[in-house]
Amino acid sequence: MYKLRRHALVSALSAITVATLLVTGCSTNSPSSADKAAATTAETPEPAAAEEQLAVVSAPSGDATPTAVADANAADQGKAEKSTLKVASYDKKSGRAVISAPAISGAKPSATPSKTASQAPDSDSESDADATPDANSGTSQDTGAKPKAAVAVGDVIASAPAPGAPDGLLAEVTEVVETAEDGGTTVETEPAKLNSVLGESEADGTVPVDPSTMEVDPLVEGVKVSWAKTGDLSFGPEGAKLPLGSLRIDVGAAVETAEGAPASAAASVEGFVQLAPEVAFSYDGSGSGTGSSPGGAFLGLTGDWASQWSLKGRAAGSTGAEPIRIPFAELHADPVIQVGPVPIVVNLDLVCYFQVDADGRVTVDVEQDLKGDFKVGGNFTWSKGWTGVSESHMTGEPLKTTVTAVGDVKAAMGAEATVGLYGTVGVTADVAPYLRAEADATAEGSADGTGSAKGSWALYGGIDLTGTLNLQLSIFGTPIFQTKIPLGALHEEWLLTKGEATTT
Repeated sequence: MYKLRRHALVSALSAITVATLLVTGCSTNSPSSADKAAATTAETPEPAAAEEQLAVVSAPSGDATPTAVADANAADQGKAEKSTLKVASYDKKSGRAVISAPAISGAKPSATPSKTASQAPDSDSESDADATPDANSGTSQDTGAKPKAAVAVGDVIASAPAPGAPDGLLAEVTEVVETAEDGGTTVETEPAKLNSVLGESEADGTVPVDPSTMEVDPLVEGVKVSWAKTGDLSFGPEGAKLPLGSLRIDVGAAVETAEGAPASAAASVEGFVQLAPEVAFSYDGSGSGTGSSPGGAFLGLTGDWASQWSLKGRAAGSTGAEPIRIPFAELHADPVIQVGPVPIVVNLDLVCYFQVDADGRVTVDVEQDLKGDFKVGGNFTWSKGWTGVSESHMTGEPLKTTVTAVGDVKAAMGAEATVGLYGTVGVTADVAPYLRAEADATAEGSADGTGSAKGSWALYGGIDLTGTLNLQLSIFGTPIFQTKIPLGALHEEWLLTKGEATTT
């Protein structure tokens, strides 16, 4: 009887097991195929996930100072995260900085709680069960523990402009000097490289410079400045509507006249320069390990250009072999671009000028309308190192042309641009659109007093673009080059108009 009952029980259990297998379709000893796929997907990242693509945008406006910190002890070193820490003060000469933590109770001052925030007690400890801290008292007051430092040695801090660091700060902590009760930490620092906060990520983009943020210092009388911000129309001094996001500088000034020239031949330059600058930035950290140089990088300046200006009179614009250059306005801006969580401070300086190279023999009344764009910068690849980039696409047309006498004159209205990061000069470029006039004449005569004269003239437009890459571009973490590298001169010229006359 017992054997019969046992046999029946085993048969019943077998039937239940078979039914279960039919329903689930799985083995009793291994997980299902769906479970395996889910586990594989969760544990094995896709190949594209190895290198993060960071957005390149303008930093948010407002009083908040963006900050990012790369944790030296993090598993993913060289990758910064957004932080609530702030640079309270910085001394450029000594490299000493005070890093402040948020004043809000319970807030984490950094993306790494284990190093920057006071540690909460263990759930099994007596303090977790018995301590009931007063709302107005901190953990350090209750326990007598020494305040935790906001940062640790090896951390890299990237900050937008802060007290004592008007060009922003990119620095590595080399020593923690003191930690105050209010959470401020005094540290010693040294300059850091961008690859220490961008790691193996990738980024590529251009960010327009808000013209309203540019400081303009007129250098001669008669300079007028107008601008238009995106979403807000404005008008120039002469009533011309500006494109959105552009800056216009009008100028009129006298130019040196040839010695002995009549008063009617007084020379002058008059017109405007209008530009919409953009900062171009790219970074490719793919294939670089911890502390290694990135695979590629680019820093430069691009933008749309428009100018309309005239040269009148008999100019004598040369001192020996060099033309006379007269700066008429200096411009400066420190736009902050946000590359993922990292605030990168770009230092942009522009010097607008006009330049005249003339022999003082020819009298002109010429005017040119010029439009186009330009791109200058430094590009890094492992195969070629740092190389210069200089491009321009401009076209012009004559608005007025009068050339008398014989001689040559060349006048330019351009801008010298300097682009750097965190207070270091990276790229210097000279964008010089110009106007050139030349006149020639021949004469023939005979003994009877008759003769003929034949003259020709031509008016040309053109652009000269020159510049250099500077040592400070090593801020990307690329190999340091020993000398400045020329961008590579760009020279283009086109005929605007020409004429010819014969007199007997």
